[in-house]
Formats: sequence, structure tokens, C-alpha cells
Amino acid sequence: MTDTSDQIAERALDLVEESFIASAGPGGQNVNKVATAVQIRLDVFALRLSPEVFQRLKTLAGSKMTARGEIVLTARTYRTLEQNREDGRKRLIELLREAATLPNKRARTRLNRVGKAERLEGKKKRGAIKAGRGRVSLD
Repeated sequence: MTDTSDQIAERALDLVEESFIASAGPGGQNVNKVATAVQIRLDVFALRLSPEVFQRLKTLAGSKMTARGEIVLTARTYRTLEQNREDGRKRLIELLREAATLPNKRARTRLNRVGKAERLEGKKKRGAIKAGRGRVSLD
């Protein structure tokens, strides 16, 4: 049985580790004194995802996933710690939901004989235009 995206997101929020770091950006003198940025870490292996979901998550996370299988998100958009925490959790849940949903299968398209001929004719015309851009010979 596969888990739904909501079940995965719920389990993830239980396993999240948060740390607070100093944030750059707006906030005036408060920036130097208060740690308002939130760094969220999630051990993906603890979620026990199916191989397909794990592979999609790995692709979607990209550089946000470490070699040890942790997703690290840093939220520092807002001035307050609470807003940044909310933003980070929301982004993590969105990432997990996107990985849990199956991508739509692409329907194969077939060209008919006329369409194929038109495509090849267009390629020939385009090739002739490009060939005409070459060096001019003095023959």
C-alpha cells in the first residue's frame, strides 16, 4: 500500500528538526541581534518512502538534498521567526506533496503521411536558408 501525500507530509512534520540562524536582509539593527532565519532538516530515509517517490523527491530537491539523505531548507524571507518557520514548513510540505503525486503519462502522438511530408519540406526550406548564409564564393 502506498501512502498519500497528506500522510507523508504529516509524518515529515513529526520528524523535522529546526534550528534558528541569523538572517541577512531586512530588519534593521535587529538583523544582527536576533536569529530569525529557520533551517529545516528532514531525514528522508526516516520517512520510509517507496522507491518511486524517493527518486522523484531526490530529483525535485536537487541540491537541497545532502548525500546522507537529508533535505535542508532555509527560510529567511520574512522578518519574524514565526513567519519564516511557517514558510519553511509550507515549502517542505509542497516539495513532499509534489514528489508523492504521480506525473501524468504523456500520450504519444503520431504524424500522418501529409504531416510528415510537410515537416520534411519545412526542414528542407530551413536548410536551404541556412546554406545561403555561408561564405560567398567568387565563381
